[in-house]
Order: sequence, then structure tokens, then C-alpha cells
Amino acid sequence: MAFVLIGFMGAGKSSAARELAAALDSKALDSDELLSERLGRSPAEDFELRGEAAFRAAEEEFVCELLERAPSGAVLSLGGGSVLSERVRAALQGHVTVLLDVAPERCWQRVRAGADGAQGPVRPLARDRDTFLALYRERSALYEALADAVLLEPARGGAARAAGALRALSRAPAGTRLLWATAASAQYPVFLARGLLAGDGATAELLWPLQRSSSRGFLVSDEHVAPLYGAGLGAGAGAGAVTIAAGEQHKTLASAEVVWSAMLAAGITRADHVIALGGGVVGDLAGFCAATYQRGVPVVQVPTTLVAQVDSAYGGKTGVDLPQAKNYVGVYHQPAGVLVDTGVLATLPAQEFAAGWVEVLKTALIAGGALWDKVSSGAEVDERVILECARTKLAVVAADERDAGARQVLNLGHTVGHAIEASAGYGRYRHGEAVGLGLLAALRLSGQPQLRERVRALLLEHGLPVTLDGAPSERVLETIAHDKKRVGVQVPFVLVSAPGEIIHGCAVEPSELRAAVQELAA
Repeated sequence: MAFVLIGFMGAGKSSAARELAAALDSKALDSDELLSERLGRSPAEDFELRGEAAFRAAEEEFVCELLERAPSGAVLSLGGGSVLSERVRAALQGHVTVLLDVAPERCWQRVRAGADGAQGPVRPLARDRDTFLALYRERSALYEALADAVLLEPARGGAARAAGALRALSRAPAGTRLLWATAASAQYPVFLARGLLAGDGATAELLWPLQRSSSRGFLVSDEHVAPLYGAGLGAGAGAGAVTIAAGEQHKTLASAEVVWSAMLAAGITRADHVIALGGGVVGDLAGFCAATYQRGVPVVQVPTTLVAQVDSAYGGKTGVDLPQAKNYVGVYHQPAGVLVDTGVLATLPAQEFAAGWVEVLKTALIAGGALWDKVSSGAEVDERVILECARTKLAVVAADERDAGARQVLNLGHTVGHAIEASAGYGRYRHGEAVGLGLLAALRLSGQPQLRERVRALLLEHGLPVTLDGAPSERVLETIAHDKKRVGVQVPFVLVSAPGEIIHGCAVEPSELRAAVQELAA
């Protein structure tokens, strides 16, 4: 079994293969370089001389031979177009296929600048920017379908840092997927598969090499989840455990003190790590406790609700609520890893699943494109949708870890939604239900009546509320004024021009905000 790097031209596959091979103490093989030796000229020159059809035939034959005889553990980098061949795609079976997911504009800049030490003529398919970007979009779905692992915008050295997780993936149960997340302060693996918490030790295998082999895991869960899935973590959680009461109303400093005290009683040190097993409440609380206990221990997120699997387990935001406002006390603390077992969603109550689906809807609005088309058509939430939601959020976080700019788009629907939660006492509305109402308000403020009506219909189809009840609109407006994103007296809003076109930092007239909230209560 080899590690095979795929991706568009300019993604940096050759240099990443060398980095990864060095980290794995293995050999790097570059299909373009080796094909050049066989042809007696560069792939670009052969493409020009004989035409694309003849070049692709020679490339197909050579790459299939290379994949067949690749030494176990070797790292191969393939030309961007080689996977267009059905024979090559079939030959990838039995190997770990790794996609370098790099933004199209960055690929274009690298190719035009001769990144990765490219020599010879300009690549025939990289002479026109619009044609280049269209080809990128055309191939993206194919790359994604083939990938066992996706390295998201890997910086220099990022492939080497992913080596341990890729090695663990090669031993993981069939069907396990890996996302390698990158943020300014940390890089970490996200493993996704059905059955990771089945109790057969597979999860414990994936926990390493996330942490040092001597690191002990301390489990934090809630009263509903712990009995169902605590045993599935196997040897990964050997330092003790604490169970908290379920529900947003228990995401408090009092609950944090319970967790801190239990960690102290178990003798947890900074050499150990916390395992957060549960939904968004557990993830936020356990992450906050991990970040602050002894000034910081690692945390592994194991999300068991839809909202956590598509959103809250990633990105490093942790915290607890105050009675007056949601998530008012917190800290950024990126996870050491995330383990997503999509099979556990089968035990999620229907109302909880529906509420979590709102975060899928929000993410689809942010992403636009194929994800919006799929979600807005009413498609079922499957592993692919969960994976694409995670990728969307991780890409945003990679660009802006601490809400200085682009990450603010993730707050779409949350400013009004959080105010509704707090105003209603953290019990009347589930988080997703409140965010759904917040999305309707945001679309009213965005001047998008048709899109608002489509979102309203989707919420109704999922049995979700579309009117405000149990929280007076005046109280909601007062709570919005204390939103933690407030700058001076201004609370910035996230608005929508169209799916995929989201604007953050928008000023909203008080009269318009009042009308949007009152419309929910009408």
C-alpha cells in the first residue's frame, strides 16, 4: 500500500510528496519526472508535440505500471490529469489516495510563477486564467470522490505533519476518511467513518499518534451519551471520566468547576489529554476546561450530534454561557484531533437531528455551489454532506482563526439566534431551532425575500419553528445589544447577497433589526 498524492496542477504535490516521504522514512516517486525520463522530454513538451490524446495514453500506461509496482509505504505524486483515466482510478484501489486541496487562485499563481521548481514551457492547460479555473472546477468533484484523505491548504511542512495521521489511516477500517485541518496555531486530523465508536478498539488506534503514547485520556461526556458510547473509546480514555447533566442550561461555570475538580482528583497533568464525547455543549465545555486547566491540555473532540459533527467540533471555539448571554466566557483552543462516527446519529432523537440540520443549511448558504444545490433540494444528510460541511468550516478557519475577518461569516443567523436562546432561558429553543429563526431574520435584513421564503419552507419541511414564541421581541432586541461581537455600540451582522456570497461586518439600522425580529413574532 502506497500513499498517492493527487490534485490540480500547482497544488504542490511534488514538494509535498518529498516532505511526506522524509517523514515516513520512505521513498518519493514523481510520476511526471519519471514519465519525462521514459519519453525523453517533459510532459508539457510531449503534450504539445503529440497532442493530448497521445500524451494521456502514454501517461495512463506509465502511471498504472507505477501504481502496480510501488513499494509499500512509498509516496507517489501523480500528474493533475492522470486520474481522468478509468484504468488509473481502478489502480488506486488498495492505496491511500491523498488530495491536496489548494484554492484555485493559489494554484494559478504557482503555475504561472513556476512554483515547485517547474522547468520548461508553460503548461498547455495553464495559458489562460479563465480556462484554468474552469478546468479546476470541472475536476474538483472527481478528485474529491477518489480521496481517502484531504490535506486542506497544506503549508510548507504540512504534509510531513500529517504523516502520523496518514499512517493511522492506512490501518483504519475500510471507508475511513481523513481531513487534515490547518489553522494559524495548530494542525490536526479529522477522522470520519461509520462505526468508529463500535467498541472494537479502532478508535483507540486512531487516537494515536495524535498524542504521545504516555498521554492518558480523561473522558468528559453527558448523562445521555456516556452510557451509549463511552465504552467505544476503549483504551483511549484510561485516566478517568466525568459526566455532566445534558442541555445548554448546564454549559456554565458551575459545570466547568465540576470538570476541573474531577480532572484534579484524577491527577491529570499537561502530559495528558481530554476527550470530549457528546454534542456541542459537551464539546464547548470540555474544550474550555482543557484550555484552562493548568493553562492548557490537549483535547480530542468526539462529536455525537449532527450540529457538532458539521460545525462545533472544529475550529477551536470553546466556552460557557452566562445567564444573560451565550458563549460569553471562552477561549480559542484547537483540538488535537476530531473523531466523527456518523453511525451514532441513528440514536439521535428526531427533533435533535432536525435542529442540527440547521447548521447544515447555514453552511450550505455560506458555501453555495454544489452543497447549496444538494441541501436546498432536500437531499438526505449523508457522510458526504457532513464531510463537505466540515471542509467548508475548516477552510474558513484556515483563512481566519480568530474572527478577525472572514471567519465572521460562520455567525450567519447566530446573532439573533443566540439572543433568542438567552432570552428564552436556554431551554425553550434548541440551538439549531434558534439559529433557524436567526437565518430568517438575517435574510430579511439582507433584502432577500425569495431566498428567505425558500429557507422558511425548508425549515417547515424539517418540522422546525418559523415564528418566535416564548421570548418577547423586546427582550431579544435587548439581548442582541449585548452580543459578544459588539464593537463599541455597534453589533455587526452577517448578511447574504446569494448562496455562496456572504458579507460580514454589516451595519444594520435599529429600525430594520426591530422589524426583522418583530416579523418572527408576528
